Amino acid sequence: MRSIEQIENLEGKRVLVRVDWNVRIQDGQVLDEFRIKKSLPTLEFLKSRGAKLIIAVHLEPINTSLEPLKKYLPEGAELLENLRLSPGEEANDEEFAKSLAAKADIYVNEAFSVSHRRHASIVGVPRFLPSYIGFQFEREVKELSKSFNPPRPFFLILGGVKFETKLPLVEKLLPSTDFVFIGGGMAAAASKTPLASDLKIFFCVGDITAIDANPETLMLIKEKVDASKFILWNGPLGNYENGYTEGTLGLAKILAESGKEVIVGGGDTRAAIEKLGIMDKFSFVSTGGGATLDFLARGTLPGLKALG
Repeated sequence: MRSIEQIENLEGKRVLVRVDWNVRIQDGQVLDEFRIKKSLPTLEFLKSRGAKLIIAVHLEPINTSLEPLKKYLPEGAELLENLRLSPGEEANDEEFAKSLAAKADIYVNEAFSVSHRRHASIVGVPRFLPSYIGFQFEREVKELSKSFNPPRPFFLILGGVKFETKLPLVEKLLPSTDFVFIGGGMAAAASKTPLASDLKIFFCVGDITAIDANPETLMLIKEKVDASKFILWNGPLGNYENGYTEGTLGLAKILAESGKEVIVGGGDTRAAIEKLGIMDKFSFVSTGGGATLDFLARGTLPGLKALG
């Protein structure tokens, strides 16, 4: 992969930048700016070097107006229509990819959080243009890759609902971990797999099907946090979406106060950190959900491979 800092001359060049601005919008207002703000340094860098910016986004539901996003555009940048309006985007249609590529001289992927998808704007366009990686995407790769050769002891904390989506991640990272906690709605399913017999893995104290992590569980987790140098956390500990947030918020506070290197991924996990106003207490917070899991499990993503 090539960084945008390696582009020799951007003056007057048309640069197509794929970003993930698929954010919650209500009454014409953006409710979550996290991913947008993380992409802005890339846009500002390109503009400062004289590039003509063309911004490609998708937004769901597809009939949602892009108007609220325009205030984030650098001056003079063009915002294309919602990519999902074309069936060719999700189908990775070659002609649609060519039509996007024809608008520009250079392609930049600054959409880590959708780069696990084989869509035209992610894997199709790089076939037809010189292609580069944005600053945030580049940092995602650098920070998440620490999990492949981590400082030890390494503590992996997993929550959420669907264990099948996180099983590949556990299998990939288990050899390099020292402690693994599995909580949330997926704990019961995980406890019935052969992995549950591994002495590194532990679950909630008491009822494994409880709707939230209890104080005894948090105390046990804290013991492992104190004994660790590197911690990766993905997923809430309880039924977060239905209001059972105490365990997740408690864990966020424990990690924030630990002074350890902590990397966080997942939308609900990030939401808990933002709710407490402690984002700056974490070493790195990923913009991805599914993309973070896929990268950690496979070491790459279709969108990353496409950049060469």
